[in-house]
Order: sequence, then structure tokens, then C-alpha cells
Amino acid sequence: MSHISCPKVSVITPAYNAENLISRTIESVIDQTFSDWEMIVVDDCSSDSTSKVVEAWARKDSRIQLKTLNKNFGGPAGPRNIGVQAARGDYIAFLDADDIWHPRKLEVQIKVAFQCESDFVCSKMKDFSSEDEVAFSDVASYNLDKISFFQQSFRARIPTSSVLVRKELVTLHPFREEIAYKAVEDYHCWLRILDEKSSCIKIGVPLLFYRKVEGQISGSKLYMMRKVFMVHREYPGRSSAKAVFFTFSHVVGAVYSRLIKKGM
Repeated sequence: MSHISCPKVSVITPAYNAENLISRTIESVIDQTFSDWEMIVVDDCSSDSTSKVVEAWARKDSRIQLKTLNKNFGGPAGPRNIGVQAARGDYIAFLDADDIWHPRKLEVQIKVAFQCESDFVCSKMKDFSSEDEVAFSDVASYNLDKISFFQQSFRARIPTSSVLVRKELVTLHPFREEIAYKAVEDYHCWLRILDEKSSCIKIGVPLLFYRKVEGQISGSKLYMMRKVFMVHREYPGRSSAKAVFFTFSHVVGAVYSRLIKKGM
């Protein structure tokens, strides 16, 4: 398919002051074995040279485009929503500006989406601090799991930068842009989609490398516990008792998967 026509996948990357890291992220998209994509980088009023770095890549590859915002949203929800609105692909793939994809990430996910007739696919991920730790495993075989609404309520199991989802779904269930939902806007979005679609297919090999950066919001356990409780407390039809239960199970699961397994 010509890149002039509508691409199959739109990669949405929110970026804020990512000049030192975003090139490796963009390279991991360019290196994909599945080439029918567009990449929309939404610069959230960076104060560094993020826009210049992305513009340089866009001059090299016409599939890459930059959208610069006039105001800072203070989180990735707004830029992601703007990227989705601009997307031309059937599927949306989210990729944060400091994460790295396995070269076969899109190829494998598109194959699984068609085989399983699924509109919502994700994969396992591995944490890394240094790019020396990034090593792409063989994906000749893998297990597939189904993540239900209850399972995602019990513990976060869907890494955002691993998600491939039908555009219609994420258009119907946009990320909450209120500052109160910062750092849990993705968790909340996946819950709402699962509430409608019943399951997400999770590929049992890491197709995503998640960069651990000093001072990340998601690194503050107490902060995240309060945010997760808010999501469950405000979720329609969910009692306070269930909100407490799911918050506790989420925290225990997060400690196990991120501190012990070093991945999700």
C-alpha cells in the first residue's frame, strides 16, 4: 500500500522535553517490519529542542509528522486525544516518547488482531534504564491471554505503549484530560474499553521496552495508590468497598510486576 493513501496504523506519541530520548523511539518505529504506518508526534509545548529533532526525522521519512500545541496540557492525555483525532489509520498504536518497540511489534499485533478478530491488543513489556539492556527476543512463538474488565480492575495488565486498538474504540472512549487523572488516564481508558469490548488480547512476549526514568510520576507508590483509588471510587456502579479492594490488589500487583518481575 502506498504511504500516500491512508495507513493501516497510526502511531501516536505525546512528547514533552524529550529531545534526548525521542530519536531512539522514532528509530524503533522506522525499524518495524510492518511498514504501513504513520507516526504523529504531538509536542506538548516543550521548552527544549524536541520539535526540531522530530522535524529532522520528518524530513527523512514522510510517514512522520509533528503537531505542536499552543498550550501545555500538563500530561499526555490531551496530546494523545489530539493525535487520535488527526489519525488516518484503522488502528491506533500508542508509544510514549522514551519507550522502544521490538522491530516486529506491529507485524505480530496486526496478525494477532486479525487471527483473533480482536479490536484491542497489547503485549508484555520489559523495564530498562540503560539502552544496553534492550535485547529483542525471538517471537516465533508466543502465548496469548485474554484480559477481562475484572482482571484489569484487579491489577493493571495493559502497558500503554504496547497497545494496538481500533480507532473507533479510543475515539468513543477518549483519555480523561483533567489534571486529577494524570498518570491514570490510560488505566481508566482501558477499563472503559474493556467494559464495552469484554477482553484485550495480550501477547505473551515483550514487544515493548519501557524506559525507567528518575522522577517518573508512576514511580511514586503513594501517589499512584491515591490516583487508582480515585479511578475506582468514581467508576460508575462501583462501591467504596470495591474501590478499596481493587486499589489494594492493584498496589500489590504493581509491586510484584514492577519491582520483582521488572516488567508487565
